[in-house]
Amino acid sequence: MILLFVVITAYLLGSIPTSVWVGRYFKGIDIREHGSNNAGATNTFRILGKRYGWFVLLTDVAKGTTAACLPFFLSQEAFSGYKDEFLILQLVGGFSAVFGHVFPVFAQFRGGKGVATSLGIVIGINPPAAAVCLALFLLVFLTSRYVSLSAMISSLCFPIVSYFLIHNDTRIMIIFSIVLCTLVVWAHRKNIQRLLNGTENRMNLFARKS
Repeated sequence: MILLFVVITAYLLGSIPTSVWVGRYFKGIDIREHGSNNAGATNTFRILGKRYGWFVLLTDVAKGTTAACLPFFLSQEAFSGYKDEFLILQLVGGFSAVFGHVFPVFAQFRGGKGVATSLGIVIGINPPAAAVCLALFLLVFLTSRYVSLSAMISSLCFPIVSYFLIHNDTRIMIIFSIVLCTLVVWAHRKNIQRLLNGTENRMNLFARKS
């Protein structure tokens, strides 16, 4: 029952289509019909501007963090002495939220790529690794202006950071970190092709835009 509660609650949480609702309410458009046709924070920045982009980004990150922390709202006494089981429940909640973000029941199952929500999961489960990966993301982004490249490099570094720097060497975390970085790269398969072709769009957060 606890597992079912976490899966359903996290999926519904992840299914909140932040960018879609923001686009419809404030601009009267479906964000999925503009720009890259993706219901994510990056496309929101490009189409709606920084104010709405930051709101969508932070909300999507919060969805992942909240989903990963759902077990904390339950009876922790039931997991006393069962750290692996508790971590598994966190991971299940996190992945359910990402699945909901990518296939949202509230938006015809057409969502985003789940990168921001995945970051939220890492923040909820492994904050030090999340901080290092976020720093790597910013470094690559400030150098290249490619959000997709920054997301892929930081995600690929996540297993290395988690294992070698944070020394989180449990089997569960190793599997989680590898699966997560694989999913992020897979979600950017079209971006990889555009990067190779030289047609990937750059983003400038410092440009003056509403």
